[in-house]
Amino acid sequence: MELNTTNHEINIIDRREIYLTGVKKISSFDHEEFLLETTMGMLLLKGSGLEILKLDTHDGKVRIKGKINSFSYIENGKSKAKEESFMAKLFK
Repeated sequence: MELNTTNHEINIIDRREIYLTGVKKISSFDHEEFLLETTMGMLLLKGSGLEILKLDTHDGKVRIKGKINSFSYIENGKSKAKEESFMAKLFK
């Protein structure tokens, strides 16, 4: 995917919606976690009832709704383990 922007911004509204820019791809997601590759590194978003409202792959913009509990940037080594953990949960 080709991004028109290299800026990475996060805007959280009342812990119910989050707007992100600079998203390269969504590596994994479910109703409690999103793992996103951004222009600034891997971002792990945690919450409950999470779902994508809008995804613009061309511009790297994502809008997610649900209760936002936390978000953190993780090291590259941890992201691969997280993806495998998600896949293991998915196929149980």
